[in-house]
Amino acid sequence: MKLCRFGENRLGVVRGEGVHDVSAVLEALPAHTYPLPEHDPLIAALDDLRPKMEALADETPAVPLSSVRLLPPVASPRKIIGAPVNYRLHLDEALEDPNIHHGTNIMPIDKAGLFLKATSSLIGPSEPVTIRFPEVRNDHEVELVAVIGRKADRVSRESALDHVAGYAIGLDMTVRGTQERSMRKSCDSYSVLGPWMVTADEIADPSDLDLELSVNGVTRQKARTADLIRDLATLIERASSFYTLMPGDLLFTGTPEGVSEVKAGDEMRATISSIGTMTVAVR
Repeated sequence: MKLCRFGENRLGVVRGEGVHDVSAVLEALPAHTYPLPEHDPLIAALDDLRPKMEALADETPAVPLSSVRLLPPVASPRKIIGAPVNYRLHLDEALEDPNIHHGTNIMPIDKAGLFLKATSSLIGPSEPVTIRFPEVRNDHEVELVAVIGRKADRVSRESALDHVAGYAIGLDMTVRGTQERSMRKSCDSYSVLGPWMVTADEIADPSDLDLELSVNGVTRQKARTADLIRDLATLIERASSFYTLMPGDLLFTGTPEGVSEVKAGDEMRATISSIGTMTVAVR
């Protein structure tokens, strides 16, 4: 199933080139009072609500995808987790290019660990990435993103993928400089998620996907998730050893080689096999 959010916080099931409004299922979610829950309520209830979503999608007419504004498919992640330099050739280019490393110590992922991005940086593909510091280099980074589906606390690599609700395309936008990654990657609009979430049962092996990004029609990044230095299961194991992962948390798995600058007026097109394609403007 492909699940999207669109318009004014509507919930949709994507089939072909259309989206079926299944927002009625949201009425089944618990009404929360302060303090708010430590998870995304929809993702936490996804397994229970899915049969009703499928039935509603059968009953409601499709609206053309091209006519709707796509929001991030996860509304309320409590954590956005990133995996730095998790492709070998990207590690090589980061070490060699001073416009990327800026004299900082680029360490391989096993030494660097993971990092967190501000949840306020999250947008959907219909919103533009807004360059906050045009006087410095701002780069695109296309990534496979896993959406955590159930609580994961110190889980093993062998059981890690059982905790994934689904997958989406991510753009981990980056200001180049000497500041900590979490700061340079947390600008408003610098975490793009979309175009929808494909449920985990639709993707047999997240380590067997093609990903590609082009800017203004020119391909800049092209790789396979098989090239990851540390695969998704390992990333979940390591992340959950430090902090409990909750439904709706997002895990960006790393970007391949080919990162480069974007500027206002550019258009990025990101594709991951078995998920789809999203086009994102830069302003």
